[in-house]
Amino acid sequence: MNLIQRFSAPTPSFFRKLRNVALVLTAVSGSLLAAPVVLPALVVQLASYLAVAGSVAMAVSQATTEEGTPVPPEGYEP
Repeated sequence: MNLIQRFSAPTPSFFRKLRNVALVLTAVSGSLLAAPVVLPALVVQLASYLAVAGSVAMAVSQATTEEGTPVPPEGYEP
């Protein structure tokens, strides 16, 4: 299974929920980092950590497939 097939395969419900939570965390951290006001350094540092953690969690959640997902034949294009 190549990367494109893995990302387009069905995702288990737990990982769909985790992906959505990670998306919210990344959006909140992005809005904190782009805020036009001066924020304390700790808040900015935490927002950058949340952005990285959310991005990694989204990628891992999307790449997880359901057990027993059939592998398409070689040369198959969805």
